Amino acid sequence: MEEICIIEGGLFSWIDYLVLGVVLVGSCLIGTFYACTGPKQTTSADFLLGGSSMGTIPTALSLAAGYITAIELLGNPSEMYTHGSQFWMICLSFILVVPITSYFYLPVFVNLRLTSSYEYLERRFNRHSRVLAATMYLLQMILYTSVAVYAPALALGHVTGLNTYVAVTVVYIVCIFYASQGGMKAVIMTDTFQALVLVASIFAVMLIGNHYLGGFKHIFEANLKSHRIELFIMDPNPTVRLSFWSVVIGGTFYWATMFCANQASIQKYMSVETIGQARRAIWTSCLGLIIVFSINFYTGMILYDQYQNCDPLLNQEISSSDELLPLYVMNIQGHLKGIPGLFVSGIFAASLGTVASAMNSLAAVFMKDILDSLCGIIVPDEKGAIVSKWLSLCFGILSFALVFVVEQLGSVLEVALSFNGITGGITLGLFSLGMFFPWANSKGALIGGLVSLLLVSWIGIGAQINTALGQNLSDHKMISIDGCPCNLTNILIEEIPDELPFWLYRISYLWYSAIGCLITFIVGAIVSILTGPTKPSHVDSELISPPVNYILDRLPNKYKEKLNISLNEKKPKSKSSSKEGIVNQGLSLEPEIHVRL
Repeated sequence: MEEICIIEGGLFSWIDYLVLGVVLVGSCLIGTFYACTGPKQTTSADFLLGGSSMGTIPTALSLAAGYITAIELLGNPSEMYTHGSQFWMICLSFILVVPITSYFYLPVFVNLRLTSSYEYLERRFNRHSRVLAATMYLLQMILYTSVAVYAPALALGHVTGLNTYVAVTVVYIVCIFYASQGGMKAVIMTDTFQALVLVASIFAVMLIGNHYLGGFKHIFEANLKSHRIELFIMDPNPTVRLSFWSVVIGGTFYWATMFCANQASIQKYMSVETIGQARRAIWTSCLGLIIVFSINFYTGMILYDQYQNCDPLLNQEISSSDELLPLYVMNIQGHLKGIPGLFVSGIFAASLGTVASAMNSLAAVFMKDILDSLCGIIVPDEKGAIVSKWLSLCFGILSFALVFVVEQLGSVLEVALSFNGITGGITLGLFSLGMFFPWANSKGALIGGLVSLLLVSWIGIGAQINTALGQNLSDHKMISIDGCPCNLTNILIEEIPDELPFWLYRISYLWYSAIGCLITFIVGAIVSILTGPTKPSHVDSELISPPVNYILDRLPNKYKEKLNISLNEKKPKSKSSSKEGIVNQGLSLEPEIHVRL
């Protein structure tokens, strides 16, 4: 007869519901306040860019909040618990990405003063490459936001008892309310509040856990004995799930897609007055990411010390590793009234930040790239704000509706997360091709993007199918159930597959963005050369990254002639005042002396 194991844990108290309610109502009130105060929002620039009047610190916190999803808040501690500390080296990627963004990509976007970043691709290449990138972004973000809200809500529901559908519905109602009414200004200011709640929640859980287990020394030694402390796995094999190279190099490419080629991020860069403010906001958000990821991984160490003799997943207390942290909070810290409520509020805050930024960016992309560029429907500037509000509302409702589709698709959750890196890598490749290779032409960009999309999608989807079939090896660290108060007798032990899948399907998911970017760039450059390269002198200098312009301008004359850089032709006049983009008059390339806080 199967033994029944009853796990006692904490339950949500009225204090926890009060804390959660304060966070949700606070988000609505802050969003409403900034939607109703200040200059009236009448144009697209007012709604989508906050009138380019946002402060450095709020923008920085909003950037960090947009990058930190609820999936990561639950996934990073379980990553440490299950696979070890190698992934913490992703913090090096943040440090590498910031100067790349600040000096290679950001000046181009600031010079052009665009609302949709994909307009760059039409100016540099043609409309087809712009529509390709914009369509990928629309599909990616609509699906990803559904996953980013549903997956954490499901994990919380299984452990805390909160109804998953109620949690998802509340997140979308709150988010749709303030994001569709207040635009970028409401998004950034509400994100600031939510970022503080997020950090407070994970910091509180970490401090309490550290105290209960006897401090850092005891926790570190427990993880060291289990071989979880490892930062320099130098194996160059790309099929190794986590190595120094995949985390730092592959991770740099992934985060470059988020910092350098993500519409939501670029809109926030455009919401401040000067490029100096934008750079400071990027550096500050980088610091925030490092702090949050470090707290997450130390919390993972706490989880291992707590459960080292009784793994909850193996003991069938939970059904997914994402439920590990909520289980710990409810069972170990649940008696501390308010802590479960604060923790769940932090998860909700991360979900709200993800959806709000997505709604605003989706509205911008659809209005500028689909309605304007593809369909030829030009929205008058005086009606831009109202159209943007309705588009934000529609995309919020569409994302909410897709939650109920995602729920039925199971393994598609992981496919959606991989697709996030795949499409981002291709978009980064297109921007890089245009900014760093002046000889690139429109045929190269389009063919490079399509070839990369087919190849990386094949690799990513094939990997997910093999994982679902149990054919991919895992690299789980040592776990045990010897200390469980009651051991289930029907525990399933993972078996080693008889035959490994094709090696491409075993490539670490961290390389997907790098592969997508490099294939797009290399194929695009080769096709451009074979089909007649563009003369660099015929390309608007504002479309080329400043360091590349600097190098080309200082080449000896004999090399300029060989590289088809004309010495006598004048480069085309800047198109920054084109009707396609919304002119962001506030942005200046000169750093501002007095920082707006």
